[in-house]
Amino acid sequence: MLISLSAIFVLLLLSAFFSGSETALTAASRPAMHQMEQLGDTRARLVNQLHARKERLIGTILLGNNLVNILASAIATSVLITMFGEAGVLYATIAMTLLVLIFAEVLPKTYAFENANRMALTIAPLVNFLVIVLSPVTQSINVLIRCIFHLFRHEFDASEVFGRGDEELRGAIELHDRDDVDVKSERAMLRSVLELSEVQVGEVMTHRKHLVAIDVTLPPDEIIREVLESPYTRIPLWRDDPDNIVAILHAKALLRALFGDPEKENLQSEEDVMRVASEPWFVPETTTLDDQLEAFRERREHFAIVVDEYGALMGIVTLEDVLEEIVGDIADEHDVAVSGVHVDADGHYVVEGTVTIRDLNRELEWNLPDEEASTVAGLVLHESRRIPEIGQAFMFHGFRFEILCRHRHQITSILITPPMDDDTKEAIIVS
Repeated sequence: MLISLSAIFVLLLLSAFFSGSETALTAASRPAMHQMEQLGDTRARLVNQLHARKERLIGTILLGNNLVNILASAIATSVLITMFGEAGVLYATIAMTLLVLIFAEVLPKTYAFENANRMALTIAPLVNFLVIVLSPVTQSINVLIRCIFHLFRHEFDASEVFGRGDEELRGAIELHDRDDVDVKSERAMLRSVLELSEVQVGEVMTHRKHLVAIDVTLPPDEIIREVLESPYTRIPLWRDDPDNIVAILHAKALLRALFGDPEKENLQSEEDVMRVASEPWFVPETTTLDDQLEAFRERREHFAIVVDEYGALMGIVTLEDVLEEIVGDIADEHDVAVSGVHVDADGHYVVEGTVTIRDLNRELEWNLPDEEASTVAGLVLHESRRIPEIGQAFMFHGFRFEILCRHRHQITSILITPPMDDDTKEAIIVS
């Protein structure tokens, strides 16, 4: 009797070990383990190796945990049958269920979850030893499992148990839900970095309607005057048609041509202007921001002309446009500060139609969709399926959009009322 009870006690300890190990190794911070490995921690290296061999780790833990639980239950059933006869089966079931649930599952897993990193480092050597010893058995079980899944035409991937890296990053970012200004800014930047591969240059470019360009056939003195009056460093040059961009004129190159060489202190003709300018670089509007950023780095250029699938001019995209998608608006001493968003006394937002949805979502923490339209005016047109009149109001995605101003067929100003949160609703009810 004492031997049997001692065996059950030891088996429950082993079950608690396997349960706690599973929780600790899955809940341990992978970035922290990676950083500790870089600093030379051998136990952190073992944790990372166990993560890299997920199938063997899962198989070993499940094999050990089920083995000791079943063995403990069998011994308890044998002992209680000897003491109480057939009723011992019921007593053993109730007793072992409570013991396993409390001492071998909830208690060790709760402790492991609260001390995941420290416990993972402690148990990593022993778990790694068990993984090596039980490898033949777990490998055979994994082969059998794959065969069973294959019969049902399902591909099994144990890495899905631990989740994809990008999903874990997004989840970790969303967990930082404090209202501090610094936290909001960091959260917005991290979101934007992960979304670079999902955003196209057509969504962040400067539209052709707002493009500043110069006719290259103008007298050189007139071109110089327009360059000096412009707040931009790089200016497209067009010939015959504003959509026909033939070169990009850099203000520094223009100044160098004017004052760098005493023999060419003045530009005399269109040919002189074209010789100073550089070749335009055209990119499709469907290029993703991460690809465009890499292209800017490889070509060592900061300026590109955006065209559609037919080769027609759509606008321009700069390195600053891409960086602003990550860090927010970047203004210098020559920028014209036009935010396009104003808050009235009632807490409503007066938004210009050209303001992008991504900027609103980032600055105000909204969740307006930007798949079908890139600007607020485009969203209203897409959702309403019409060109609305002044004074019309619509409800989309929980927001109220009222048309304040329209120029011809273009919506220029919109009054947006966001959904009320619980605190606002409570204040209205109380008042």
